[in-house]
Amino acid sequence: MKNKMKLKQYLFKTLIVIGCLSGIFLALNSYEYHKYTKNYNHTLMMILETVREQYPQVTEQELLEIINNPKSNDFSCLTKYGIDLNKDSLVLVNEQNYHYFLIINIAFFLLSISGLFLLFMKYNLDKEKEIKNITKYIEEINKKNYELQIDSMSEDELSILKNEIYKTTIMLKEAAENSHKDKVNLKSSLEDITHQLKTPLTSILIMLDNLIDDEDMPKDIRNDFIRDIKREVINMNFLVQALLKLSKFDANTIHFNKEKSLVSNIILEAIKNVSLLCDLKNINISTTGDKNIKLLCDAKWQIEALTNILKNSIEHSSENQELKISYEQNQVYTLIQIEDFAGGIAKKDLPHIFERFYQGSNSSKENVGIGLALAKTIIEADNGTIHVERTNKGTIFIIKYYS
Repeated sequence: MKNKMKLKQYLFKTLIVIGCLSGIFLALNSYEYHKYTKNYNHTLMMILETVREQYPQVTEQELLEIINNPKSNDFSCLTKYGIDLNKDSLVLVNEQNYHYFLIINIAFFLLSISGLFLLFMKYNLDKEKEIKNITKYIEEINKKNYELQIDSMSEDELSILKNEIYKTTIMLKEAAENSHKDKVNLKSSLEDITHQLKTPLTSILIMLDNLIDDEDMPKDIRNDFIRDIKREVINMNFLVQALLKLSKFDANTIHFNKEKSLVSNIILEAIKNVSLLCDLKNINISTTGDKNIKLLCDAKWQIEALTNILKNSIEHSSENQELKISYEQNQVYTLIQIEDFAGGIAKKDLPHIFERFYQGSNSSKENVGIGLALAKTIIEADNGTIHVERTNKGTIFIIKYYS
């Protein structure tokens, strides 16, 4: 906007200067004409007065007729006095005024040209200054200094160039920040992954050493070790699979195939995925909702998300408890609620339960803190939201898919 105002100011100043010069030029010409006319009329009146004194019989009408309608155009008689009517004026004062006004006109012309030239030079100097500033901006960008502010909203070429440079600066700044953030996240993720894999691997190695070293180990204890090893391997497999899926989301390589799917079918498939866990704890899952409700989504990924939420609720529930799933739809969103009665999540844990590798105070040792993070990523990628609330007896997950 600043440059646009500058351009308007230069144009306005130029028009003012041209207007003033034109006015002065017209005033000088008017004054020059007035001066010539006054001198000529004064001289003519003196001639007429002399003629009337010498020839009283000549009337004023006759004199005016002679002045306005001369009978002869032969003025060669004046040459003997050194007067050439093609070059000189009979009125000597007018001849002097001619040279005087000629000097004034030349000076005025030079002054006008100088003024316009100065305006032009001032405009060019400002342009050069802008170009130098742009060069400095580019040099700073090359030094990886992206903290630049370019105030320019006009539509001339330099301003458009500055705006494009500013856009490029913002993009480079965001890219640099994202790159740094990605490195920090990668470092943090690698540390978390190392920690998560180190514990089960250590446990597996210890149990295998015991199995190898003690050939006479009782069969029931040996079977317990084998079951424990299998459980740790299953947990590691889940962790690796979840991390692979999250990494694909982080890299934006996941593409959803959205189709109209029955919400009841999505929930049913998620329940099937955790049926074994439910049987082990004798947990019943009940569902309520209109079975004709359809949702535009990638059903496979939403089944994955709901499975992880159900798995988390089951792991925190005690034996012989119940999970309730309800769903409904309005003109704005489709709602799915998953409620458990496991005693609730600690208040301090609520803001963090969707963070990767976060384990709350009531987490079981099998929980690696990745399932809810993956569920949240999947739901949000499919135009949904999820949050959790505490109830008197447990926890309720509230999922909304916006159409």
